Amino acid sequence: MATVDLTTETFEETVTKDGIVLVDFWAEWCGPCKRFAPVFDASSESNPDVVHAKVDTEDQAALGQQFGVTSIPTLMAFRDGIMVFQQAGALPAPSLQQVVDAVEALDMDEVRTKLAEQQS
Repeated sequence: MATVDLTTETFEETVTKDGIVLVDFWAEWCGPCKRFAPVFDASSESNPDVVHAKVDTEDQAALGQQFGVTSIPTLMAFRDGIMVFQQAGALPAPSLQQVVDAVEALDMDEVRTKLAEQQS
């Protein structure tokens, strides 16, 4: 599956769907971003049930600001509309797969309960 480019108009609709969405915040001038791009693309091929999306922080600066992205690349993982992972820095392929596996293994009922406790 190919990666999806996100904009301020499509971001919320994409990440709030059921399932897993990985979002790579990147920029054309960023060397580590360019090294991470093939790893991210390969993950989209080996994990077709996971949406792999990209945000160009130069073109979509408001999204980077909204999520407090101060370093790129930054990877975020959403599951069922909830952000469950955020980390700056390029990941090697095995580490990215560990993130996917960990997000898939989450007990989302438990995540929602903990989130509700934090908000109350």
